[in-house]
Order: sequence, then structure tokens, then C-alpha cells
Amino acid sequence: MRGAHRTGAGVALQERRRELVDRWIEPNPHYSGPQEARLVDSGVSVWVLIAHHRLVDGDVARVAEDYAVPREAVEAALAYYDRYRYLIDARIALNNAAFTE
Repeated sequence: MRGAHRTGAGVALQERRRELVDRWIEPNPHYSGPQEARLVDSGVSVWVLIAHHRLVDGDVARVAEDYAVPREAVEAALAYYDRYRYLIDARIALNNAAFTE
């Protein structure tokens, strides 16, 4: 019974994350690929939010405040990042390389 409860909770969490991504994340019309996705209302790139999230030690509220977006939008970016971690990490590395050369 406990496993069934955890499975139900896990399914609910996955559904919530999917809903967040559907609501807040869209493809970037100017650049192709999942690594270029952005927030629907503000146009802030997911990779930018993820990079900033790292800089502020995972403080979701601070990311939301610093970029003037709802906390839920940052949570959507984090859920999206879980889907495309390697591509977004590569995009962040590409940006960082541009500033170190």
C-alpha cells in the first residue's frame, strides 16, 4: 500500500510539473532547440534562469524577484530543465565560454 501511495504522489508531482511547463514555457521563435526555450510572458530564456538559480544557491524566490517573474514560472523552468538538462547545461557552458575567451 505504501508503494502505491508513493506512486500516486509521484504521478501527481509529474502532472503538476507538466502543467507548469505547458503554462509557462514556449519555444523561442528566433532560435531552435529545447535549450533555447523561454518563458511565455516575459521571454526570459530558461537557460538564463537556470544559470542564475545556480548563482543564488538554488533560491527560487530570489530568481523570481531578480527577473520579475512569478515563482511558478521559475519552478516551470526547473521542471523543463529536468527534461533537457544536458542541452541546457551545454547552452550555459557556451555562454560562459563566450565571456572567458
